[in-house]
Amino acid sequence: MTAILTNLFDGVAYGMLLFVLACGLAVTLGLMNFVNLAHGAFAMAGGYICMVLVNRMGWPFFAALPLAFVSSAAIGIALERTLYRHLYTRSHLDQVLFTIGLTFMSVAAVDYIQGSSRVFINLPAALQGQFDLFGVGIGRYRLMIIVICGLLTIALQMVLAKTRFGSRLRAAVDDPRAASGLGINVPQVFAFTFAFGCGLAGLGGALSAEILGLDPYFPLKFMIYFLIVVTVGGSSSITGPFLASLLLGIGDVAGKYYVPKMGPFVIYTMMIVILIWRPNGLFGRTAAR
Repeated sequence: MTAILTNLFDGVAYGMLLFVLACGLAVTLGLMNFVNLAHGAFAMAGGYICMVLVNRMGWPFFAALPLAFVSSAAIGIALERTLYRHLYTRSHLDQVLFTIGLTFMSVAAVDYIQGSSRVFINLPAALQGQFDLFGVGIGRYRLMIIVICGLLTIALQMVLAKTRFGSRLRAAVDDPRAASGLGINVPQVFAFTFAFGCGLAGLGGALSAEILGLDPYFPLKFMIYFLIVVTVGGSSSITGPFLASLLLGIGDVAGKYYVPKMGPFVIYTMMIVILIWRPNGLFGRTAAR
């Protein structure tokens, strides 16, 4: 029972981390109908920015996290204003080819600047180690991830469902021409949304660096995980990817613990079973486009 609870805790922490890494893609793909396969590159940027600030410049870890978010968002809005905005009306194939090209360019650039070695972020002593709670080993860093990601999930859901900006975003996605006629600045809404999604990716990259490690191939290694989360959860809401992240995180950790030889295949088996049962994802729209 202790091992089960420990694996459950680690799986929830991993799932929360997957959600923060992938929810930016859920926003751009589900709410903006834009396929951004370079999403992992923004996560890698946030991770390396946090690593440089903490490991080389001596910044406190909690001071570097907001800057990782802001820096990734700034990179995102710069690319959105100069490159991405011209692809909103293009086909998904054009979007895929363009963004996968950006991914390979970012991999080559980081490999040239930082080298190919895997790096980790130096954590403060308060986040290192673990403590026992009723016999269950609770990692301090993983507990922090659950708290931060949980609060972020609630805030994101509130912004999209309860604020004026959320209603403007939904209107801009459903009918851009009608939204413009009502006085909504559609390009500005899209730019802010895209930048926010990139910022979330950067924050997720900074938080995941200690667990997953950072290297130039980070965007390629975890691209499939981001797509699985969005596909299984459904791209029409935030609730779907959140629940899918938890389910896949728990399943992945449990699979690697109980069946280590087959562990990497567990998450793909879960994806296949769920998509056979719900072809549009757990919370996907059933109406045909």
